Amino acid sequence: MAKAIMIQGTGSNVGKSMVVAGLLRALRIRGLEVRPFKPQNMSNNAAVTADGGEIGRAQALQARACGVDPHTDMNPVLLKPQTATGAQVVVQGKVVGNQEARAFGSKKTTLMPAVLESFSRLASQCDMIVVEGAGSPAETNLRAGDIANMGFARAAHVPVILMGDIDRGGVIAQIVGTDAVLDADDRAMVKGFCVNKFRGDRSLFDEGRDDIVRRTGWPSLGVLPWFDQASRLPAEDVMDLPARARSGGAGLVISVPQLPRISNFDDLDPLIAEPNVDLRMITRGTPIPADSDLVLLVGSKSTIADLAALRSEGWDIDIAAHVRRGGHLAGLCGGYQMLGQTISDPLGVEGEASTVAGLGHLAVDTVLEPIKHLAQRSGTHLESGTDINGYEIHIGSTVGADCTRPVLQLEGTDEGATAANRRVWGCYLHGLFASDNFRAAYLASLGATSTIAYDDGVEETLDALAAHMERYFDIDALIELAGQTA
Repeated sequence: MAKAIMIQGTGSNVGKSMVVAGLLRALRIRGLEVRPFKPQNMSNNAAVTADGGEIGRAQALQARACGVDPHTDMNPVLLKPQTATGAQVVVQGKVVGNQEARAFGSKKTTLMPAVLESFSRLASQCDMIVVEGAGSPAETNLRAGDIANMGFARAAHVPVILMGDIDRGGVIAQIVGTDAVLDADDRAMVKGFCVNKFRGDRSLFDEGRDDIVRRTGWPSLGVLPWFDQASRLPAEDVMDLPARARSGGAGLVISVPQLPRISNFDDLDPLIAEPNVDLRMITRGTPIPADSDLVLLVGSKSTIADLAALRSEGWDIDIAAHVRRGGHLAGLCGGYQMLGQTISDPLGVEGEASTVAGLGHLAVDTVLEPIKHLAQRSGTHLESGTDINGYEIHIGSTVGADCTRPVLQLEGTDEGATAANRRVWGCYLHGLFASDNFRAAYLASLGATSTIAYDDGVEETLDALAAHMERYFDIDALIELAGQTA
């Protein structure tokens, strides 16, 4: 029978995803068969699984840390924000509809059976599951019907370790305050705490750690130093991207407009990792730099809305000037759709039924459809002849004259479009920049040299993260505190 432990955070972005990945790799190195699990995730950075569904990208990385393929059971509920108050709801890998936040809050308890079903299936496959919470259990206004934190922990009888982030300050209040607002039954689920992202001499926090123990009665499982190599792992949160990109550095300048509903931005990670690439996230109120060698438009959860946002910033004008100067332009998925002549949404898949003009840099037209294309794909980049692997996750189909110059051939099918000037292209395949030979060939065509093996770097970083956990986290205590699944 599998054991399970849950890492909950005092807030969002305290490092739960990274710590869970490190613990899973450390447990795997110890010889345990392990699996990741996140009951409910909210992210537009999704991965496509071999069983034809989608889960949060962080759980795909955690599956990699375990040495197994990602599966929809690892993240049974995924919310993909489309508007400020609404999201697409994905259950066990499949879209079940769109919901406003208020409506979802009243109906989320209906999803608990699917969550527990997925958890049970995972438990039958392994020795131990490390579960990741979402946000914070201290959000008492969200406690009723919760399936992401204490609601799940209690339903599945999974003990909890609470993690705080000392880098943002006030970590004693974070942890002690969480203890103060939890009800007695929720508080009883917490078996210990840890502190993440410490910089400097850890002994300086000994008194603070001991004060938390006195005030809560929870044992400390560790004070984790800042993990410098974290930027080498795929980012889950778009808010991390500007800090990860090396704006102002040396090398080939790739500019990426950061649109409000940007999705699948892990396409950028291999480029960010390249020392000879200066990838710049272009945020609101900032023009696209005139020294850009390549402007790259990545995925979007709401293509038409993001295209309107792009125009409101004046980036369409900057892009047109960039192309006139002889610059290169590329689009992936939603970015590919934006580069065409028109985008039609006759059934109102993204909102009101409409047809809008695209940026006009590719002679193609897109029609959005309610059917989502989800598949892992492999093939060849036609210009360089290099092998590529990736995945499709999109709605809509794109056709037009420039499709007679495809970018890729995937299992015998042409994919993508290239402009007659050969400097503008787009396709639906995510993940192609992680293919080392393609990335090296493409960067070489732009005058830059690739110097890394991306996947090898991710594996090395996961191993280093596991060693970090072994050194600073009491993994023996973690295993001892873990509970048996039903």
